[in-house]
Amino acid sequence: MSKPQIRIGIGGWTYEPWRGTFYPDTLTQKRELEYAASKLTSIEINGTFYGAQKPESFAKWHDETPDDFVFALKGPRFATNRRVLAEGRESVERFLMGGILELKDKLGPINWQFAPTKKFDPEDFEGFLKLLPKSIEGREIRHALEVRHESFRDPAFIALARQNGAAVITAADAKYVQIADITAPFAYLRIMGTSEDEELGYSPADLDAWAERAKTLATGAVPKDLSAVEEKPANAGPTEVFLYVISGFKERNPAAAMALIERLG
Repeated sequence: MSKPQIRIGIGGWTYEPWRGTFYPDTLTQKRELEYAASKLTSIEINGTFYGAQKPESFAKWHDETPDDFVFALKGPRFATNRRVLAEGRESVERFLMGGILELKDKLGPINWQFAPTKKFDPEDFEGFLKLLPKSIEGREIRHALEVRHESFRDPAFIALARQNGAAVITAADAKYVQIADITAPFAYLRIMGTSEDEELGYSPADLDAWAERAKTLATGAVPKDLSAVEEKPANAGPTEVFLYVISGFKERNPAAAMALIERLG
């Protein structure tokens, strides 16, 4: 990859308070994805976490977005909210073969999100990672791990993720543990600090800082002001970056994402 992509987006596109703030008053709801995709470069689909989506829906989302648009998907909670992760094989397979390939080249990383109470157990997580294929029907499948318990700040977890080519999702501006180590050919961030008091969700200085962090990550280096487990994180080389403005004061998230895209040129 000669110039790594930095993709910026939000979580989902259906949210009533965005109507009249992000979406024009005259826009019909069935065109909200089309509009959002014209302003952003990626969206993380949250609905896949809660239940199965129809293959026809994935095909429709593919057709309603620009050629260079990419979706991240949240893996189903039925696969990750388990005491023994390796027992989730059926849920993982049902999801992966349930129509996501209809997104074609717009299929981005899959976010496997774990509960804040889920602790790191090397054998447990190795069993889960073995369930995740690197490709299906010739299409690359990229996996990202959103862990939220302090026990994951462990070099053994970083090594396990890197060995399996899975990215560790970096949580920022949030109560969750932050792990910024690069363990895959892409970096995945979820920033959660938008505020009602800021028109663009974040202050201009904070937006500048996040744009710079994204640029640093794209070079394969960990920004000095993000917290990594490794004392001297290795430079991974050019890295694709996915950054989603999530949670916080959600009404401002599209504005923050668009401000970051503008800063990144």
